[in-house]
Amino acid sequence: MSELPAHEPHCTDGSPDGTGVVELVIEGRPRDLGSFSVRRTLPNMRRRLVGPFIFFDHMGPVAMPAGQGVDVRPHPHIGLATVTYLFEGELVHRDSLGSEQTIRPGDLNWMVAGRGIVHSERSGPELRRTGGPLHGIQSWVALPDGREECAPRFDHHAGATLPNVERPGARLRVLAGEAYGARSPVLVDSPTFYVDAQLDAGAELALPDEYADRAAYVVEGTLACDGRSHGPGTMLVFRRGAPVRVCAGPASRMLLLGGAPVGERQIWWNFVSSSRSRLEDAKQKWREGGFPRVPGDEQEFIPLPE
Repeated sequence: MSELPAHEPHCTDGSPDGTGVVELVIEGRPRDLGSFSVRRTLPNMRRRLVGPFIFFDHMGPVAMPAGQGVDVRPHPHIGLATVTYLFEGELVHRDSLGSEQTIRPGDLNWMVAGRGIVHSERSGPELRRTGGPLHGIQSWVALPDGREECAPRFDHHAGATLPNVERPGARLRVLAGEAYGARSPVLVDSPTFYVDAQLDAGAELALPDEYADRAAYVVEGTLACDGRSHGPGTMLVFRRGAPVRVCAGPASRMLLLGGAPVGERQIWWNFVSSSRSRLEDAKQKWREGGFPRVPGDEQEFIPLPE
């Protein structure tokens, strides 16, 4: 993060009390997952959730060599929805409902864990043979009160089904929820917005103002706000009620996200719940083999961390 030179864009609408619009800047923390690395911004010690978003990982970009691939072995979830969105590459999703789906750039996978689901994500055989890129975002959305124990569900949305919106100097794809006059077909459980925004050099964009919690994550390029420039791997969390405009330095890409708060949530490993005892139940169930298996991927699993 650095001060902006005089010739770069300087966006700062400001809060009504005269303060800046940025409440918190979160720098992604690197995590090595073996065959690739991620930058994790949520959860963070200073901010656990933004709206319902409780987990946010930026995967890659990485070039997988021929003969290697991603192997995220079967593992369980409760109390959340996993959201996978790719810029490059592909992954094969399988889950304990019997779903098998290849996700490609521009598509969105939305898997509701509810009372419990198991899934895996792996490179397909052709990509594993030839090698290739992988670049994308995986996030988790905490389910609201009354929906934490719902029936599990998997929905795949091809990129062509997600609405696109044009603004001056900006191309927006509404991945989930409602924003910029468009509604995504993704079925969400609480007020949510999630937007892939590509901005031309110097372009400005106002964020939706109808949501309590809002953030912007820089994927490529730079994002200016409150007179400072922020590069890739950075999430800006904005003050509630403040009118927010962001500006691109060079041509840039960012994800805009947020929504209504869902309340206090506990997170342990792959489990999210409003109840600590429910987390303990899920731990014991996975330890004892009580979750269902993933058809077509029954031989391996990720053991419970000890």
